[in-house]
Amino acid sequence: MTNQIHNKNIETETVITSPIELRQQISVSEQGKENILSSRNTVEDIFLGNDDRLIVIVGPCSIHDINAAKEYALKLLTLQREVEKSIFIVMRVYFEKPRTTVGWKGLISDPDMDNSLDVEKGLRQGRELLAWLAEKNIPTGTEALNPITPQYLADLISWCAIGARTTESQTHREMSSGLSMPVGFKNGTDGNLTMAINAIKACSSKQSFLGINDQGQISTFKAKGNKSSHIILRGGAKPNYDGEAVKNCEKLLKENGLAERIMIDCSHDNSNQDYRNQGRVIEDIKSQILLGNKSIFGVMLESNLFSGKQKILDNKDDMQYGVSVTDGCIDWQETEEVIRSLSKAMSK
Repeated sequence: MTNQIHNKNIETETVITSPIELRQQISVSEQGKENILSSRNTVEDIFLGNDDRLIVIVGPCSIHDINAAKEYALKLLTLQREVEKSIFIVMRVYFEKPRTTVGWKGLISDPDMDNSLDVEKGLRQGRELLAWLAEKNIPTGTEALNPITPQYLADLISWCAIGARTTESQTHREMSSGLSMPVGFKNGTDGNLTMAINAIKACSSKQSFLGINDQGQISTFKAKGNKSSHIILRGGAKPNYDGEAVKNCEKLLKENGLAERIMIDCSHDNSNQDYRNQGRVIEDIKSQILLGNKSIFGVMLESNLFSGKQKILDNKDDMQYGVSVTDGCIDWQETEEVIRSLSKAMSK
């Protein structure tokens, strides 16, 4: 019909399981819940300065292979036990990827990486992995991209990020105000810090917004505000991890009545889009910490079992195990070296 006025460009519509049904089908034990609550409290205590350790958000740029993710997680658990007195590790478990134009949008949208877009399967795989990690006492961090997916997964997450492309989005600021874990806002892709500072103000304030409830019904929510929101420096037109950039950020936070607490993303524009530069960023951050910096409370690293990145192939059996399909990552050996080095700096 040429005169259609509703859903003109929609090809198909598929009803999926409600959040409460998925949570009931893929549940977590009481011990798993305790692990999540404990890790959230630890992240919050470090942000508030009540715990003097450094948070390290580390893991694959995106999750595409559950078995590889579990192998990586167990290695991370062993490393955490080694550095626990100075470092608190949170594993990156990113299921949604923002695209500048087009491309693979992550495990939730397209778990089979063939454009079949089986969101139901993706949500199930994502929740199953998160539940497994919670039982192992491995804290997880993710990016909240689609405002609906937190209802399916957020109860299993210890820390959350809002990406550079969505920090300025009113929808994401409102959603974040109601999340139950600390939230970090990245500066804009051009390096703009003001939009992240405005996002923190909005997130920490009372908000009302539309969303879906546990039953999948459209609802109005009134949120108290998330007081544990903070800034993430991820670079822009130029890197912004150095001492001068950090001091500038501290100044802006203070001028806006916000805590001078900063997380630094060692990847993206801070690494000039080259994963091999992340170690160089860490070295600079270490120097700042050893010189007495008290505002840097966390860092982010993109790391996988093996270094680099690969293309998604039609024949998945031909793909390399443990190698990223989105941003390039450092390998496990370098990951251990970097985190042990940070631990020594924190201990001093």
